[in-house]
Amino acid sequence: EALAAQGADIAIVVRSSTALAQELADELNSRGGDHFVIQADVSVEADVERMAREVAARWGRVDILVNNAGIIRRADSLDFTEEDWDAVLDTNLKSVFFLCQAFAKAAIAAGRPGKIINIASMLSFQGGIRVPSYTAAKSGLAGVTKLLANEWAARGINVNAIAPGYVETNNTQALRADTVRNADILKRLPAGRGARQEVIAGAAIFPAGPASD
Repeated sequence: EALAAQGADIAIVVRSSTALAQELADELNSRGGDHFVIQADVSVEADVERMAREVAARWGRVDILVNNAGIIRRADSLDFTEEDWDAVLDTNLKSVFFLCQAFAKAAIAAGRPGKIINIASMLSFQGGIRVPSYTAAKSGLAGVTKLLANEWAARGINVNAIAPGYVETNNTQALRADTVRNADILKRLPAGRGARQEVIAGAAIFPAGPASD
């Protein structure tokens, strides 16, 4: 919504909640622009390739890539399963690299600049508890963002990440419902509360635009 308000046309990629995504696309279209929904699983390479084809067929180019798909699994590390490890790493880290790669290949082949915004986390820098695969993915994402920024800056592609703290989303609902854990978290936050989603959305405007060249 924040990027659309600045004039961007948005391809909304969603794995399952297509009706909700279509409602958002319809709302954005009512305000102007060309916004549409692609149903895809970003952890599946064939879906990533299809996404790229669908966007190319509609617009011919992509200027901004926001890697915001993410899931979380919570359990003590002694009990954590391989299934939960793989699911989070595939969605939160592997998908980001290959989406960045597909975006950059198209931009470099066309000789045009591009902006990539990855959504990291404060757990890119601190361990957290009971989220081993999420912490591993977000720590890896910070490293991959730096690597790609180094490789592609001279080719006109800026790669940055936003690393939020606790934000009021579905991913933090379990924490916020745990009164003891939530109180412990809020004690460490100077504002005494988590962030609202629109604040994080606003942080994406700068790295998406020419001011960040």
